[in-house]
Amino acid sequence: MTARDRQIERRWEQLHTWGPYGLLGISVVLALASSGLFDYSSAQWYAGWALVGAALVLQLWWHTTRVRRPDRGRTPSRTGTAYYVVRWGIAFALTWIDPFFAFYAASGYMDADELIPGVVRQRLGLLASAVTVAGAQAGGLPLRSALQWILFAALVAANSGLQMAVAHLQEQESRRSHERGETITELERANTALQQALDENAALHAQLLVQAREAGVADERRRLAAEIHDTIAQGLTGIIAQLQVVANATDLTTARTHLDRASTLARHSLGEARRSVQNLAPVALENDGLPEALKNTVAEWGERTGVRAEFTVTGITEQLHDEVSATLLRIAQEALSNAARHARATRVGVTLSFLGEDVILDIRDDGRGFDPLALPERTRTGGFGLDGMRARAERIAGTLAVESEPGHGTALSARVPLVRHE
Repeated sequence: MTARDRQIERRWEQLHTWGPYGLLGISVVLALASSGLFDYSSAQWYAGWALVGAALVLQLWWHTTRVRRPDRGRTPSRTGTAYYVVRWGIAFALTWIDPFFAFYAASGYMDADELIPGVVRQRLGLLASAVTVAGAQAGGLPLRSALQWILFAALVAANSGLQMAVAHLQEQESRRSHERGETITELERANTALQQALDENAALHAQLLVQAREAGVADERRRLAAEIHDTIAQGLTGIIAQLQVVANATDLTTARTHLDRASTLARHSLGEARRSVQNLAPVALENDGLPEALKNTVAEWGERTGVRAEFTVTGITEQLHDEVSATLLRIAQEALSNAARHARATRVGVTLSFLGEDVILDIRDDGRGFDPLALPERTRTGGFGLDGMRARAERIAGTLAVESEPGHGTALSARVPLVRHE
């Protein structure tokens, strides 16, 4: 309920509480002011004042009932019906003595729906009040001529018809207000349920990110183990082999040749170790966003390999969640590493596209390509490979697509949801 509705309800409550007092007071003042127009007997004076006193006592009793028992005083009940009937009887008797007490009788128009249970009984209550008011309007009770009776009948019909029409409209408005209240309650309940669902989704999202990080740590451990086994361990094995040859060499030239080979292998292994550490923790993202980090990574890769490498960004750039940025950067690093090892490409293009609710990373090269359906099983000399990149993408609800053909290059596309930075 709005503040305006509460204010209107409060004013109606004040009218129902104090209205009968005011109408009784107006009737008394008008009756006294017009007493010279009527020839009252002593009995009528005494009866009139006695009825006014009874009306005042009745109102005080009902006022107390409304304050102490709001359930009785503000909803239709037997007690309310009894109060209405007694008040109508007093008002009818006062109007019989003096027509100006019809103002007090009109109080029955205000609260029949509040006091009397049942629509039919409420209409009878309005009709009874209309009879009293119409009698006063027709010249006062009792009626003494046929003209008065005709006028009285017309006034009863007019008063009761008007009041019943107003009561019907009020009933319809009350029903609409009740329906609006129920609708608002349902909307509030739905909004509460929606907010709870959003909170649960946010908590689930956070939980999924935590699980993704934990899975990423395990994945990085497996990747690092594979890197050590496939590159660094093999390099160290090669160094040992070269040093063994040097130890058994009989001439200085042979020894120097194998020492140079051992030194080359050591530098290569050191480079592999550094690359593995960088892939474990993407340092490139510490100070830059994903677009800048990819740009630097592609440029450095091109300088190191001597291959022409280009980087492009399309769409409106967004600040991505750290997990999304790290995943795409690692996929790009792995794809470039595979291109350097196997593709023998002369040109590589990397494109980062922001498309609505998705982010797409495309890596293309013009290398020798391969048959995606005939990939050999991973061997001791193989790298982390497509399976690892696909696992990275799928871990954050993404996909990895590969298009390649022997002699026609390779196109790799990773599509992941666009999750903005928190």
